Amino acid sequence: MKEDSVRINKYLSEAGVCSRREADRQVEAGNVMIDGKTAVMGMRVHPGQEVLFCGKPVKKEEEMILLAFHKPAGIVCTAEKREKNNVVDYIHYPKRIYPVGRLDKDSEGLLLMTNNGDIVNRIMRAGNMHEKEYTVTVNKPVTDAFLRGLSGGVPLAELNVTTRKCRVWRTGKREFHIVLTQGLNRQIRRMCEYFGYRVEKLVRIRIMNIELGSLETGQYREVTGAEYRELLRQMKNSSNTTVIPGQDGGCR
Repeated sequence: MKEDSVRINKYLSEAGVCSRREADRQVEAGNVMIDGKTAVMGMRVHPGQEVLFCGKPVKKEEEMILLAFHKPAGIVCTAEKREKNNVVDYIHYPKRIYPVGRLDKDSEGLLLMTNNGDIVNRIMRAGNMHEKEYTVTVNKPVTDAFLRGLSGGVPLAELNVTTRKCRVWRTGKREFHIVLTQGLNRQIRRMCEYFGYRVEKLVRIRIMNIELGSLETGQYREVTGAEYRELLRQMKNSSNTTVIPGQDGGCR
């Protein structure tokens, strides 16, 4: 076995086609070929071999793309073309990229976009305890008891889980900041509902060391070299086990 060969799922992920998990699904579906032969799970790609995905050649990107995007409310964090409001079509970036994790359709704020599946998994895997910070506006005054309740861990019966303890602080009469290290489905909205509050506006302002800052709604920027180096430092001991569902629905 050549040392510089890579598993087919990693090859597709690093080429920006899809996540490793989705790559496994596509291999099982017979949509991937290596040098004219249908790929099988665990197959490796060696330098110089031709890889086809849905009949189209796949080339690994030499350049790693990482964008910070201010997602508007109403845009869906998927590359699925059947979703008319998908984030990939909205950005219309000239190279193939997909979102790092998800941000609720009704929420706005910082979303990272990349062509590197390894970074996706290392950032989003809950066990890596990476921080994400949000500004939240609710429908009534924020009380000390409410903040204590949020920070202490909230039982979410519908998800059969209690949220991790987290940092929360008031920033206005009906506004607070919250820092989470997990990303359960509609987590902040569910946490607030538990205490009888309704979220009126939710904005993610930070993922690890990367901040939304003054980036305008609907705009994106490249993550700076300094930001990327610090991101890599924080991810140094992070697992890259595949933890997100694939963003693609198959050949199209």
